[in-house]
Amino acid sequence: MDEAEKNDTRPVLIFQFEVPPGQEDFGRGSQFGASLDVATFLSSDALSGATTVAYIPRSIQGHAVLVALACDEIIMASDATIGSAGIDSPRIDDAMRGGYREIALRRRTVPVELALGMLDPAHEVHDVDTEMSNHEFVTPEQLEELRKHHRIKNDRVVIRPGEVGQFRGDRARQLGFVSYLAQNRREAAGALELPPEQVEEDILLADKWIAVRVDLEGLVTFEKVNQVKRSIEEAIGRDAANFVCLWIDSAGGSPTDSINLANFLADLPSTKVRTVAYIDNKARGDAALVALACDQIVMLPDAVLGGPGDYFMSAPEIDQAKDGIRQRARQKFRSWSLPMAMFDPNLTVFCCTRLNMPGLKEYFCTEELDEENHGQPDGKKQWRQGQPVHGPGRLYQANGAEAVDHHLANHTVKNFTEFKEIYGLEDDPHLVEPNWADSLIRILASPAVAMLLLMVGGAALYAELHTPGIGLGGFLATVCFLMFFWAQFIGDNAVWLEIILFLAGVSFLVLEVFVLPGFGIFGIGGGALVLASLVLATQTFFLPRNEYQLHQFQVSLTIVAGAGLGVVVLASMLNRWLPHVPLLNRLMLGPPTAEEQELTQHRESLVHFEELLGQQGITTTQLTPSGKARFGDQLVDVIADGELVEPNTRIVVVEIHGNRVMVEPVDAEE
Repeated sequence: MDEAEKNDTRPVLIFQFEVPPGQEDFGRGSQFGASLDVATFLSSDALSGATTVAYIPRSIQGHAVLVALACDEIIMASDATIGSAGIDSPRIDDAMRGGYREIALRRRTVPVELALGMLDPAHEVHDVDTEMSNHEFVTPEQLEELRKHHRIKNDRVVIRPGEVGQFRGDRARQLGFVSYLAQNRREAAGALELPPEQVEEDILLADKWIAVRVDLEGLVTFEKVNQVKRSIEEAIGRDAANFVCLWIDSAGGSPTDSINLANFLADLPSTKVRTVAYIDNKARGDAALVALACDQIVMLPDAVLGGPGDYFMSAPEIDQAKDGIRQRARQKFRSWSLPMAMFDPNLTVFCCTRLNMPGLKEYFCTEELDEENHGQPDGKKQWRQGQPVHGPGRLYQANGAEAVDHHLANHTVKNFTEFKEIYGLEDDPHLVEPNWADSLIRILASPAVAMLLLMVGGAALYAELHTPGIGLGGFLATVCFLMFFWAQFIGDNAVWLEIILFLAGVSFLVLEVFVLPGFGIFGIGGGALVLASLVLATQTFFLPRNEYQLHQFQVSLTIVAGAGLGVVVLASMLNRWLPHVPLLNRLMLGPPTAEEQELTQHRESLVHFEELLGQQGITTTQLTPSGKARFGDQLVDVIADGELVEPNTRIVVVEIHGNRVMVEPVDAEE
């Protein structure tokens, strides 16, 4: 009320009389004194600036009826009952009658005599029509007095003597003290011409929010969902938190685990804890199920809810998601059509208006519209179908403004500071943080750091190939590639296939350089395997199958291409500067100077093997393809022409290139 006065608004306060399902005594046991205190407050000047509504979805009796009488309006389910207010009291005394009379006179929601008839079984009530008015509720004594001055047109006994007054919702509507009939909270909001998403359940009353923040980022996995659930359970139990800000930045990844988390959130007691999904970037794919399961959703204007995500869902998974959406939407009295269109590309959703309330809009597919109209013919329909807001052929997604307009989100904010202002949070919610390893993995798996690791690892490997023995370059390259694949593997991007492809590619490259020079196929294939492993390691799919996966594929290519360009730049810098840096010039061999090249050529020119051309010899080692062979008394380094040659095999010299002696096995028949 203080906030409403500051904002110069008139709030609607709905008091829902909740009776646990299956409870046979319908809420008996309310104390008269406590009920009178609440009823007195509700009918006092303190709430004169608000509209108070009693919503009764299930039957009530006992002195809780007195609280309902104190409201400006009463809304009931058609099959719910109200009455038998004095059932808990062995004797109805004048104090009780006075309390019911006073509250009824204050509000005049329920006629005084009907209110007393619900309390006292001895109170007989007649419904009388005269030439001046209809539905006057009087006692037999008042009826006789009325006859003296007016002509009685109809006289109906509403509450018989000895029977306590008790009325079904549809009967109470006929008698005029129930304003509307509503089977659920959503219909009650519609009756009051309020969008259902604007009816917020206040679980605080006079308390303050004890807020915590739990993050759901990246790929949705079994481990991550369990971590989020544990964090929320511990916060509610240990810290007595009653406000959970679930910060979502995810494109899904596992429909089964997302549904599991959504069910967990939906089952949290709404009277003890409020869950709010805060989406600053995206909640795509099955991650949208998690956001929709929260009590409220707050988004940045450019954030995305719904649409294709990291995981391409199969038909059974789509059906499972749709069943969960329908169930949770009904549980929270929300429309399920647009959320279902996030997963069903064949759904058409229309903007519909309430016939008796043109300003009230909802969004239904044909099936849900038929449910809302209860299959009634055109003349009895409650909603009129308008223009489609989403057509078939694509998955529905909405930015922040669209989500609010389509009743999916509650607010849009520019930043988290505005989020805190909406809920009156003075400080940042306590962040239930993951451990240091989770934080390190998230940092290392980010695109920028992944590209940096590949750049440094590639440049270090280049330096190692130009260094005698195994040195700092090899160590640094190993560390960088291990950290890259470790972060991607733990983050569920990479699997063993990518790691095996990378190791196989590196092995083929080493084989090409040191064992099979000049052959080519191992070098090309090894390079292709390395590139493929790096691209696949930064995404969760093999080939893109939707718009979002295509975008992620482009990001993966950008990471690998950027890393490759960085390696070229770093390699050129190493070649130019490192050999001239004191203390570091021994880490990498620089290119030979002109004098060194001339001296090498002179030394090679002193070696002459031309006389061996056409001669035969015996291999002393295996040629793979290089090795040693003996020609008479001379032991010479030779190279086989692309073949593996066993020791003690007769060979013949076929070519001479300086100090390179090319040989091939001699045919046995020769």
